[in-house]
Amino acid sequence: MNASEAMAEFNYFNYFTEIEEYFWQKRGARLLVSPLDWAIVETWQKAGIPLSAVLKGIDRAFENYARSRRAAGGRQLKSLAYCVDAVLDAAEEEKETTAGAGPSTSGKQATAESFSREVLHSFFSRNMERLAAAVSTLRTTQLELATRVEETRLRLDEMLPLIDAPGAQDLEDLERRLTVAEEKLAAALTANTPEEFLVEVRREMDHQLAPYRRKMTAAQLSQLERQYMQKRLWERYNLPRLSLFYLT
Repeated sequence: MNASEAMAEFNYFNYFTEIEEYFWQKRGARLLVSPLDWAIVETWQKAGIPLSAVLKGIDRAFENYARSRRAAGGRQLKSLAYCVDAVLDAAEEEKETTAGAGPSTSGKQATAESFSREVLHSFFSRNMERLAAAVSTLRTTQLELATRVEETRLRLDEMLPLIDAPGAQDLEDLERRLTVAEEKLAAALTANTPEEFLVEVRREMDHQLAPYRRKMTAAQLSQLERQYMQKRLWERYNLPRLSLFYLT
């Protein structure tokens, strides 16, 4: 699956929401999904893992957990972190199964349906409004950060002509530009956020990750930690995620 098809599938199936809903169903309780869980989903999304592989892996993880001592003791499976290995295995199986298959047109159809110019304009407008609100709030307390957030808002405004450009939408290029803008904003947030908050988030993250560290590779842990920290920073300043993966 190429990047364009992956993007279309993620958006078409509302990647995050589908996984959250499915996990709720398997767990049998509609509880709040933790920042750790959302960070895990982001690592899967960034790795290009298909939704079908994620759901299959969650199924297997719950089946394995049901046979464990913890389940026998009445303890529930509470985090997607327990599903990481099963999801990666399912993704690898799907990759092997589809190797050599011909190109699919479903991704292009989903893209055409999901990323209309009207939908994109609405997505950009909402994000620019939230960025403007954050700037207004930050100006009295963190002027430097307010400046960086305003630069991000202006960058989105500069991208609007790309949406209206004649011909087929170049969503991959638009996504690259949004990713760069989001990464620059993430760096500004980290640099301008009080150290006490960053330490507290690190402490919180270490506590939540402790039971699962042995099951993850160093690369998986590093990416998960970055996603977790980024999510908590976005929540602190009530900022929108810019990537098209969050377009629903």
